[in-house]
Amino acid sequence: MLKRIAELSARSGDTILDSFAGSGTTGHAVINLNREDGGNRKYILVEMGEYFETVLKPRILKVIYSKDWRDGKPTSRDTGASHMLKYVTLEQYEDTLNNIAFTNRKEGQSAMDLYGDEYLLRYVLDFETRDSETLLNVEKMSAPFRYKLTLRDGEATRNLPVDLPETFAYLLGMRVKSRRAYHDGERRYLVYRGPTREWENVAVIWRDTEGWRKEDFERDRAFFQEQGMADGAQDVFVNGDSFIPDARPLEAAFKRLMLPELAGG
Repeated sequence: MLKRIAELSARSGDTILDSFAGSGTTGHAVINLNREDGGNRKYILVEMGEYFETVLKPRILKVIYSKDWRDGKPTSRDTGASHMLKYVTLEQYEDTLNNIAFTNRKEGQSAMDLYGDEYLLRYVLDFETRDSETLLNVEKMSAPFRYKLTLRDGEATRNLPVDLPETFAYLLGMRVKSRRAYHDGERRYLVYRGPTREWENVAVIWRDTEGWRKEDFERDRAFFQEQGMADGAQDVFVNGDSFIPDARPLEAAFKRLMLPELAGG
């Protein structure tokens, strides 16, 4: 039924939104319809249930791989679809509280000991929480690919990586046209290109600069220029320190866009 609705109401290239995705039936229908008529419809699924990881995502991955399954095995592998699946997990209120770091807290002392219930309920985020990863700890932006938050999973907690490049692209309002990795020996660069609200062509450069010395930043500048990472860009952002000409550090913009009330914006 959902495939028939999509066929009647959405042209190739249209986007179909399901705000209550459940087990992912809408996504399944769109994938199958594209497979049958060669369309390029996209779908956005929104789901807050815990079964996202156990039901919805596995279902979508399976139908991408093969149209038909029996007893947990694909029966027509040649029907796999060319597909990119991207999913975003929003930080929860409780996770934010769990990741608040207090600079004046002694070992073994909780935020409740310092400030009591009222502090947590009011969710005041000021000077003493400036080192919290959840508020963007700029001192750790020199290693952006290793930035993590502690998230609760049932009764346990897990340290999970945060995709800072993707988050910054969202905050900028960037319509990402390209996402390209460069390698200079063991050094990895990740470069986002695309238009934003202010500019038609913006480049955002991410790399791990932890422990770098002057000669490393000089090599960084030379490699940047050799590869033409920002050729044609009207604005260039870069994480951490750099010798890259005309590039501005992205940390201030990141924090201003994420927490305008704390940045005075």
